[in-house]
Amino acid sequence: MGGFWWRRLGRSRVVRTFGPFVPVVLAWWAVAELEFFPAAFFVGPDVVVAEFAELIKKGILPAYLSDSVTRLWTGVVFGLLIGIPAGFLVAMSRWARRLTWPLLMFFQAIADIAWLPIVIVWFGFSLTAVTFVIVYTIVFPLMISIVAGVEQVPRDMVRAARSLGAGRFRVFTDVILPGALPAVATGIRTGLGYGWRALIAAEIIVGTSGIGFMMFDARRAGEVTGVFVGMIVLGILWFALDALVLAPFERSTIERWGMIQTAEVAR
Repeated sequence: MGGFWWRRLGRSRVVRTFGPFVPVVLAWWAVAELEFFPAAFFVGPDVVVAEFAELIKKGILPAYLSDSVTRLWTGVVFGLLIGIPAGFLVAMSRWARRLTWPLLMFFQAIADIAWLPIVIVWFGFSLTAVTFVIVYTIVFPLMISIVAGVEQVPRDMVRAARSLGAGRFRVFTDVILPGALPAVATGIRTGLGYGWRALIAAEIIVGTSGIGFMMFDARRAGEVTGVFVGMIVLGILWFALDALVLAPFERSTIERWGMIQTAEVAR
C-alpha cells in the first residue's frame, strides 16, 4: 500500500516540480538556525519571506520587477527582429556564411558583461545601454541555432521540392522554414536565458532600477536579505517563464513540424 502512494506521488506534477526544492529549503533553514555563518552574512527562509512581503507592501519589488520585465521585453523584441532574419540569411547564402561565420564565432565568445565598459561610454547609464547588451546576448545564439536547423533539413526534401517545380522562395517557405522551426524555437529559448542573465548583470552595473539594481543596492547597504530576495525572485520568474511559455512553445513547435524523434534523442 505504501509503495502505491509513493508511486502516485511520484507521478504528481506538483511533486515533481516542487519536490526537489524541499530538501534545499530545509538545508537552508538548518544552516541558518545552526548559525554556521553570522546573521549579517546568511539569513534563513523565514527572514527572506518577511522581507519579500515588506518589499511588496512598500511597492519597491513590484516597481523594480516591472522595470526589469520592460527592459527584457524591449531587448527580446529587437533581438528577435535582428537575429531571425540574419540567421536565415547566413544559413541560406553561401557567401553570407563565408563572410560572417568567423565573426559569429568571434562575437559569440565575448561575454555580454565584457561589453558593459564600452557601452557605458557610448550610451551612459541608460535603457539603451541595457538593451544593447540584451540584444547582443540574444542575437548570436539565435543565429547559430537557425544555421544549425537549416543544415538539418534533409537535402532530399529540397531536391524533391525543386523537381516538382518549386522556386527558391517556395522551397524556403514550404521546406526550409518548417524544417528549421524547431531549431528556431530552441534558439529563442536559449537566447532568452542568456538575455535574462545579461539583463541582471547590466542592471547591477549600469542600472538605476530593476531587480539587479535592487540586489546591488542591498549589498551596498549591507542588507543580505535583499540580495537573497532578488536571487529567489530571479529564479522563480525564469522557472515560471520557461515552464509556462518557452518549454511548451518549443515542444509544440517540434511536435507540429514532425521532429519528435530527433527531439527525444537529443533529450
